[in-house]
Amino acid sequence: KNPVGLAAGFDKDAKLYKELSNFGFGFIEIGTLTPKGQEGNPKKRLFRLKEDSAIINRMGFNNGGVQEAVERLKSNKGVLIGGNIGKNKLTPNEEATSDYEICFDALYDYVDYFVVNVSSPNTPNLRALQDKEPLTQLLQTLQNKNLAKPKQKPILLKIAPDLTDEQLLDIIDIIKETKIAGVIATNTTISREGLQSENKTEMGGLSGKPLTNRSTEVIRFLSQKSNKAFPIIGVGGINSADDAIEKLEAGACLVQLYTGFIYEGPALVKRINKAILLNS
Repeated sequence: KNPVGLAAGFDKDAKLYKELSNFGFGFIEIGTLTPKGQEGNPKKRLFRLKEDSAIINRMGFNNGGVQEAVERLKSNKGVLIGGNIGKNKLTPNEEATSDYEICFDALYDYVDYFVVNVSSPNTPNLRALQDKEPLTQLLQTLQNKNLAKPKQKPILLKIAPDLTDEQLLDIIDIIKETKIAGVIATNTTISREGLQSENKTEMGGLSGKPLTNRSTEVIRFLSQKSNKAFPIIGVGGINSADDAIEKLEAGACLVQLYTGFIYEGPALVKRINKAILLNS
């Protein structure tokens, strides 16, 4: 219905997607889901950095497992859902593909698109799956499964903001090769540059305002270097309608909120949508 979505991590277990859609989101991304339920990292694991309009989290893919979420999604009446999938903490990287396949198969009938999360900093060694060889293999396996279905679902890759230009060029090549649908840019960052809050030393992924410029840079780079070859969902530091417009002008075709939604409240969704209509 509109290009403003809720990013993954907020409604991990698909418990609140109906209620959240009432705030005006055009789509809701659930997850990250893993094959088996897991507790995630020890608490405390989420910290507000109020002075920076930011959050640090090290949740660690805490979720009840993909089957529990499927049961809740069976009663969905028309909310557009993205399924963000990952691997269990105890699954070694060599066996990671099978975890993603399990989640893909379980969610296939109940989500409108998939997101492959290999960019969370809170699961040990997960980001190593962003390297060209393992990532190509993982995405190709999922795309082959997808192509074997009567109706294909878009598969998107969620990437870290901390990738180098060289790595981003690799991402463009991988998307070209595997023909997945597009990219979500970006996940949380491990950078701590310019932070004021006393919580800045906490371990985990940083989201919110400090990410605004970097995630826009990544969007612009991918859009320009690929010659707009694939859709990009822009996420990272969208705290205002202007931030969202900037992401769209940089090359995103949809945007997602998380930290901005927490600090600014649900009215932010409406403000962004109004601004997009005025700009279009």
